[in-house]
Amino acid sequence: MKSCNNRMYGAEFSPEEIQDAVSNGRLLSAEIEFSRRCNFNCIYCYAKDDSDYKDELTPEEIRDLILQVKDMGAKKIIILGGEPMVYPQLFDMLAFIRSEGLYTELFTNGTRINASNARILYEHGVAVILKMNSFDEKLQDMLAGRKGAYSLIQEAFKNLKNAGYPSGALLGVSTIICKQNIDELESMWTWLRDQGITPFFEMITPQGNAKMNELLNVDTEQIYRFFSRIAEIDRDKYGYNWEPQPPLVAGECLRHQFSCAIDSYGYVQPCVGVTIPVGNIREKKLADIIRESEVMKDLKNYKQTIKGPCKECLNLSKCYGCRGAAYQLTGDYLASDPLCWKNTGRQADIARLPMNTSELVPHKPPMLIVNKLLEVKERESVTEVQISKDTIFVSENGSLDDASYPEIIAQSIAAQEGFRKIGNGNGSAKGFLLGVKNLEIFGSAHIGDTLRILASKVAKYGEFGVIKGEIFKGEDVIAKGEIKVWHEEK
Repeated sequence: MKSCNNRMYGAEFSPEEIQDAVSNGRLLSAEIEFSRRCNFNCIYCYAKDDSDYKDELTPEEIRDLILQVKDMGAKKIIILGGEPMVYPQLFDMLAFIRSEGLYTELFTNGTRINASNARILYEHGVAVILKMNSFDEKLQDMLAGRKGAYSLIQEAFKNLKNAGYPSGALLGVSTIICKQNIDELESMWTWLRDQGITPFFEMITPQGNAKMNELLNVDTEQIYRFFSRIAEIDRDKYGYNWEPQPPLVAGECLRHQFSCAIDSYGYVQPCVGVTIPVGNIREKKLADIIRESEVMKDLKNYKQTIKGPCKECLNLSKCYGCRGAAYQLTGDYLASDPLCWKNTGRQADIARLPMNTSELVPHKPPMLIVNKLLEVKERESVTEVQISKDTIFVSENGSLDDASYPEIIAQSIAAQEGFRKIGNGNGSAKGFLLGVKNLEIFGSAHIGDTLRILASKVAKYGEFGVIKGEIFKGEDVIAKGEIKVWHEEK
C-alpha cells in the first residue's frame, strides 16, 4: 500500500525539509498573485474583486519577489489570481521562473488555453491546475458566474491533453465541494484518477463571495462521509492510503510551515484564507517580514500555539484543520477548525471573537475598563470600551478622565496577549504599565459613549514592550500616545 503523494501543498516535501524550513525561517514554496483581474465571477471565490488594479505590482517587482522567494530556499512558485492567463506578461514570467530553476504551478479557469498556449505551458514544465467543478454545463456556468464557462473549461482540458498532459507534466483539476455538486464528485474523482490526473478537491473557505452564498454549504457529516468514501476508493482501486482530514481530499495542508501568499499589491499573508497582512514587500524584504511576523511564528509553531479541540487531536502532527476556515469563522487564526467533523460536538469549546475581556486579562472590576476584544491582527488589536456610571475614572459630571487613556491602551494590549495564549496552557501573563509618552488628547468621552481602541506593538525588548494606542469615538481620534509595558514571558 502506498501513501498518496501526488498532491499539492506540502506532500511533495519531506518532513525533514519542512522542519528545516520552520527552524531556519526558510520557504519551500510561495503563492503569488500576479493580478486580481479575472473574467469569471465564481460565487465561491475568496478573491472578491473590488479593486481598480492601478497599484498592482509591476513585472519588475514580481521578478524581484521571485528572486527573494528563491533566496529563502523555495523550490516552487504557485501562481494564483484573479485569472493568471489574462495577465499580459504571464509567459515572460513563466520563462523567468524556469530560468531560475524553480517549478511552477498555475491555477487557471482555462481562459486562453488554446492549442498553442497549452504547448507553451507544457514546454515550460508548468503544472496546470484547471478549475472544474461539475460535468453539468448549467451548474458549472452558475458556479463560475459566467455563461459559457463550461465550454471554455472543456476546450482548455482538451488542449492540455493534446499538448501532452499529464504525461511529463502534472495536470490537476481544482474542484470545490458544495451542496450542488457533491453527488457527482465520486464519479469525477475516478474519471480523473483513471487518466492520471491529480484531483484537487477542497472544502470551501467561508470568505469573499462564499460568505454571500450560503446555499453552497454542505453538512459537516455529509462532508465526512464523502471524504471517507473517496479514501475507500483510493485505497481499494488505486492503492493510495490516506486518512480523511479537512480541507483537502487525499491531501494535507500544512502550508504555513513552509509557504506564504503575496497578493498583487505586495501584501504578505500566511495564506489566502488567513487574510491578515503581515507586511508589504514594497516596504520591507520578504525574509524580514516573515522573520518578524508574530502571526507567521504562531502558525509555524502551531503544535504549541493552536487552541481548543484541535490541540488535543491525535492527528495534530499531520493536521491542524483549515486555518482559513478557522480564521474566517472565529476571527482567530489559532482557533480549532469549526468545519472539521471531529469538532462537530465541541463548538462551545472553540473561542470566537468578539470576546469579553474578563476572560483574557487579570484585571477585575472596578479596575477592568476594556469590555470586549473585537479583532486581532499582526501585532495589533481592536478593543471596545462602553462607558457607564460604574466605569472607573468617570467623574461626577459623567466624563471620562484623561488619566484613563494610558490604562485603556495597556488593558487593550493585555487582552490581545491573553487571547493569543488562551487555551494553550499558558494562561494570561502578568504585566505592568511602566510609562507614558507623547499622550495627546483631542476630545472627550462620557457615560453612554462607546470607544474603540487600536493597540499596536511598536517595539519589543525582552519582556519590555512599546505600545502605540489610538482611541476612537466614532470615526474621530480622541486620544493617542505610546506606553511602555512589562509582561511576563511564559
